[in-house]
This record gives sequence, structure tokens and C-alpha cells, in this order.
Amino acid sequence: MTVLPPLAPRKGNRFTRWLGASLLKLLGWTVEGELPNEPKLILAGAPHTSNWDFVFSMLVVLTLGLKASYLMKKEAFFWPFAGLFKWLGGVPVARGRNGGMVESLAGWFTEQEACWLMITPDGTRRKVKSYKTGFLRVAELAQVPVMLVSWDYASKRVVLEKVWATTGDHEADCQAIRQYLTSRYEGRQPEWQ
Repeated sequence: MTVLPPLAPRKGNRFTRWLGASLLKLLGWTVEGELPNEPKLILAGAPHTSNWDFVFSMLVVLTLGLKASYLMKKEAFFWPFAGLFKWLGGVPVARGRNGGMVESLAGWFTEQEACWLMITPDGTRRKVKSYKTGFLRVAELAQVPVMLVSWDYASKRVVLEKVWATTGDHEADCQAIRQYLTSRYEGRQPEWQ
């Protein structure tokens, strides 16, 4: 059973942990793997091919009692969902704005005592030629480790894979991460991986 390590940021209570675990079990999904004992972490989730990835991620967050943030297009923060998304850790982002996001997120990490940020390096639920490098640039600037996470629909598992040793070559790292995850795990829409 996966447990939250001591330095990980916490949120929720016994009820929210029970709710998350019960819904995961009802849907036939499990959580597999271990989390690092880090106060700050980027969780890079892929392959991201469905809105269901978000649902399973939030159920895992609830189950573990983890306080995690995630970026979401600001257009999704409308009534009645805005309050729920923010409570779950959502941070509204204006898509299409160029520049400043990497530096802003790195600064945000620096200001926090403990924070975990969930990012999908594909940047979309559709097929992409390559992953975006922003999450690696944020990790480098903020000196925060990157942990790989995957949704495996074939086996109904959310897999907490491993902390990825980055090389500083963001393009090469993204290519290696994509190859690593897509060769092992199957998204809801495998043709979009």
C-alpha cells in the first residue's frame, strides 16, 4: 500500500481519504508505487489522453491525503466548478500567453515551504510529437526533483513510477521520459500516446 511520506504536504482528513479510496476501489483502480520523502516535487503525469486522467489523479490525491497543486486553463474555472477545482489544488492559467510561466512557477516553488505540483508534459490530451520542456525547466530553476506518474488503463493502475534523474538537456530528457512511459503504460486513448 502506498503511503504519504513525512515531508510530503498534507491535506484532508479520514473522511476524504476514505472517499478517495472507496471511489478508486469502486471503479476498479489501484495505486502502485512509492513516493519520495521530499517537501517539494513535480509529479509529471503521462501519457495524458483523457479527462479521466484528472479524475483518477484527484482520487489518488484524496486517498493519500496529499496536498498537491495542478495547472488548469482558466476557462475551466467557472461556476459551479471553480470552487471545487480550487479546493482540489487547481491553479488557473491563461493559455496562449508567452513567457514568464517557467520563472513564475520556479518563484512559486521558492516561496513555498512544501508543495507538490502535478503537470502533464504532453500539455494536451491529443497526440503530440514531443513533450513540452517547461516542467523540466521549472524543476531545474527551482531545484526540485521530478517524479514520473502514469495512468495505465490496461491494468487500471495509477503508477507512481520513479524520480527521474535529469541531465540538463531538456529536449533529450523529454524524449527519454516519453519513450519510457509510453513503452510501459497504456493511456485511455493509446493512439494518442
